[in-house]
Amino acid sequence: MPVSVVIAARNEAANITACIESVSWASEILVVDQGSSDGTGELATEAGATVISPDAATIGALRNAAIARARNRWVLVVDADERGTAELAQAVREAISHPKSGAYRVPRRNFFLGREIRHGGWEADRPVRLFDSALRYNDSRVHEHVLTSEEPATLGAALLHYPYASQDIYFEKFVRYSRWWAEDQSRRGRRGSIAAIVFKPPARFVSMFIFRLGFLDGARGAVLASLAAASVCAKYVRLWAMQCES
Repeated sequence: MPVSVVIAARNEAANITACIESVSWASEILVVDQGSSDGTGELATEAGATVISPDAATIGALRNAAIARARNRWVLVVDADERGTAELAQAVREAISHPKSGAYRVPRRNFFLGREIRHGGWEADRPVRLFDSALRYNDSRVHEHVLTSEEPATLGAALLHYPYASQDIYFEKFVRYSRWWAEDQSRRGRRGSIAAIVFKPPARFVSMFIFRLGFLDGARGAVLASLAAASVCAKYVRLWAMQCES
């Protein structure tokens, strides 16, 4: 299929081969190796992907470097902890054969501790992942997104997403992303406050667990809402602390 798949990966030896095999229907697979030390790049090459290692500071910039190398008009961005399916392949084929837009949102079915999460906001996870190779990502380190002037269409099949294979992975990302978020917000002139630290975390828990029906996912819904609240707290504590230190 005339699609270039872009996968940005760092120390994803446990995932990269299965990820590449799940999208082997694409005519080109580009893996952006972010300085892995566990053999991710070598495994990706063995699986048939082209590996590049550009010097870039953000995930968006890394993806952009691969997009610039893509030889197809259409690009599908996949993370190493995601998997394509036959249904996704068919939906992509139909979309690029008769485009409704230059960009498509791709639903993600998210799994946590062995079960699919269907509530709490995770069910609405639809990032733009299939798009014309003329488009690029913005430079944000957190919540990067594709820059497009038109309304994206939505693909009729989903990526399977298996984030946080271990709690160590979750908390490593927790620390890194909260720091990046605070640094980015501080550069933009945003200030933290004790009120935000006190009120925003419980508001996030209530929103996910009650209003967005996270309780229907049982114990996993409670854990995810609690982790999301802790993440919000960490972000605003870091932002407030940066003001105190300056």
